[in-house]
Amino acid sequence: MRILLFTGKGGVGKSTVAAATAARTADSGRRTLVLSTDAAHSLADAYGVRIGHEPEQVAPGLFVHQVDAQRRFEESWAEIQGYLLSVLEVAGVDPVAAEELTVIPGAEEVLALLELRLHALSDEWDAVVVDCAPTAETLRLLALPEALGWYMKRVFPVERRVVRALKPVLTRAAGVPMPEDDVFGAVERLHAELDEVRALLTGPEAGVRLVLTPEQVVLAEARRSFTTLSLFGYRVDGVVANRVFPDADGDPWRAGWVRAQADVLDEVEQSFAGLPVWRAEFRPTEPVGLDELQALADGLYGDADPLVVRPSEEPLRITRHGDGAVLRLRLPFVDRGDVDLARDGDDLVVTVASYRRLLTLPSGLARRRVVGARVDGGELQVRFAGDGGER
Repeated sequence: MRILLFTGKGGVGKSTVAAATAARTADSGRRTLVLSTDAAHSLADAYGVRIGHEPEQVAPGLFVHQVDAQRRFEESWAEIQGYLLSVLEVAGVDPVAAEELTVIPGAEEVLALLELRLHALSDEWDAVVVDCAPTAETLRLLALPEALGWYMKRVFPVERRVVRALKPVLTRAAGVPMPEDDVFGAVERLHAELDEVRALLTGPEAGVRLVLTPEQVVLAEARRSFTTLSLFGYRVDGVVANRVFPDADGDPWRAGWVRAQADVLDEVEQSFAGLPVWRAEFRPTEPVGLDELQALADGLYGDADPLVVRPSEEPLRITRHGDGAVLRLRLPFVDRGDVDLARDGDDLVVTVASYRRLLTLPSGLARRRVVGARVDGGELQVRFAGDGGER
């Protein structure tokens, strides 16, 4: 099963491109699901149909799903919400307000990822196309499974043991009920499910497509997104340049836009060298409805299959050199001064701009000293000592 995620700066048309790609994939005979992780759902608007909260068929082999966040929240996190409600009740918070306060920010996007996991496990689809939230929200969301994993390994077991041993004392001291085992169990279940999602989305059958318009500000964000997605181990396997002006045909106003876009498009090709860059022309009418989306996909992909692209390199690799080893992490557009590197026990802490990743080293590297690091050609290379260079 192939999984494609579409993201980009808000307003670049990622939902339309995702909907068009799904329509093309289904038209080629593959059973295709398109779903949204964006709280501001617009897939139904793109197809020009009404959609419920279960996958609904909108064309032969094409199904659309907009996740019912409230229902999924109640199903997945009932134990956690129940505990939070009991705490707020002791604090004297109004029940209606308490209900609102226990809805975790970003829950809708997280639940959409869990829904993606269920669809992937069902073996019902040949392709799943995901219309993601705008870039910043998507990056935070895709970083969540690894961040939660760090908490679950290091903090959660201690916290659980402390609460179990000192529950009566803590309850009296804090004046609020301490969580029961079913609450901890719900958190563990959430972690396990998100871990499966991460394995799916960083696997060889998944790819991220960056959607942009030919504007300098949008291109700059796409480049940063490429760096951050690579930092967290996600493969970017293509770029879509949307709303490209066709030839000016004697119109001086449009000719100015065509020249400006041509300069940016040249930068796009240079920035994402080695990746396919598809172009979609600015259409004379809004691409709403299946026919318009099919026409958009035809102009975008031509005769090519949108699911078939050259396999991209693993963002994270470990190679052996003599008795030492080198950890290589692809970080496109990054220079030496952009990266901060630290060692914390068995973790390698990599910081790029405002994003930080804690890489838990495999046992073969965890016992070795770091003897050097550099950034070369958009790749962070961390050298580890040989067997004689243990910490």
